[in-house]
Amino acid sequence: MNLQASEVLDVLVVGAGPAGSAAARWLAQAGLSVRLIDAQPIGRDKVCGDGLIPDAHHALARLGLLDAVMAAAQRAEYVACIGPRGGRVDVPGRLAVLPRRRLDEILARGALQAGADFLQARFEAVIEADGRVVGARLRCGDELLEMRAGCVLLATGAVPKALQAAGMCQRVAPSGIALRGYVHAPSQVGRITALEVAWTKAVRPGYGWIFPAPDSRFNIGVGVSGSHEGGRMKDLNLRQLFDAFVAAYPPAQDLMREGRLEGELKGAPLRCTLEGARFSRPGLMVVGEAAGSTYDFTGEGIGKAMQTGLLAADALIAQADDRAARSQYEAGLTALKPRFALYARANQVNAFPWLADLVIWRARRSERLRRRMAGVLEETSNPGNLLTVKGFTRLFTE
Repeated sequence: MNLQASEVLDVLVVGAGPAGSAAARWLAQAGLSVRLIDAQPIGRDKVCGDGLIPDAHHALARLGLLDAVMAAAQRAEYVACIGPRGGRVDVPGRLAVLPRRRLDEILARGALQAGADFLQARFEAVIEADGRVVGARLRCGDELLEMRAGCVLLATGAVPKALQAAGMCQRVAPSGIALRGYVHAPSQVGRITALEVAWTKAVRPGYGWIFPAPDSRFNIGVGVSGSHEGGRMKDLNLRQLFDAFVAAYPPAQDLMREGRLEGELKGAPLRCTLEGARFSRPGLMVVGEAAGSTYDFTGEGIGKAMQTGLLAADALIAQADDRAARSQYEAGLTALKPRFALYARANQVNAFPWLADLVIWRARRSERLRRRMAGVLEETSNPGNLLTVKGFTRLFTE
């Protein structure tokens, strides 16, 4: 790549995950000059459950990349909700699983195909002039580069270092933590076909999951929301929680006994509920999980990360003025906040797993309730209403 000191890009996107790559593709398709930056090469790994629920399908379709992703992904028809007593209800939806290494590669290459370019470099700091961000300092090997741009999009994920360097971090501690691994288990193909989410007392205040991935592999992990208090991590050991989940959930026992763990279990923080960071300042917008785009209750964040990236791109395309663009972007995030708040309310299930037993018991007897649960997946139903006084009343009347 020919890097010229005098070059001024329209947009510099820092972070080649779903949010950054979605924004870069959309902006490049609109004719803007875009450079996508990431510390890792294209197709880097990311600790994640890898589940693609309907909001991710919507974003991928808008980007024109849904067919490419689905050709590589493992399709699924249900999310299986399993309670502590073993009750299960299968919630239908448009679902798939694709390891993030492959998903992020498809998204980043989609941005390059649209006209963006890519540089493997590490973000160090923003460049400011007259109270406005005008670019970024990047480390590329032993070389320190300065790149100028009309706008910088910070799509750097849950680790707060870049947010702190850019003066955008309002909370260092994450919202939650997760641990996942990949297990190659041909014997489980056809036995585990849904995205299984299991609540057990052993994993309180979190949940465990097993998601079927391509090539006879399974993503297995545990997640805990509210993992930190007063800026410090609570007395939690993710590996112990993972082992407790396996011991308490028979399908996890079978998977780990009959399969082969590939590599190590890996942990990562989560930033949820559109909280913990400033969304913008002159010349800069924060998108994706850096802005808290992960749902508190489910830990799902791929679709909403892409959605925030597209909101930022739409604002930059529509508005020539920086203030107007930032105002449009922040208004878009504000419109999403009520839904994030509802998922935070539904997060009570993770702290009180007996609630999962109650909802599952009733859903097995009520087609209408199963439709409402499917609506939560499709974002046409209110997840918080399942866990209100009115919601509990409806559990016994529908």
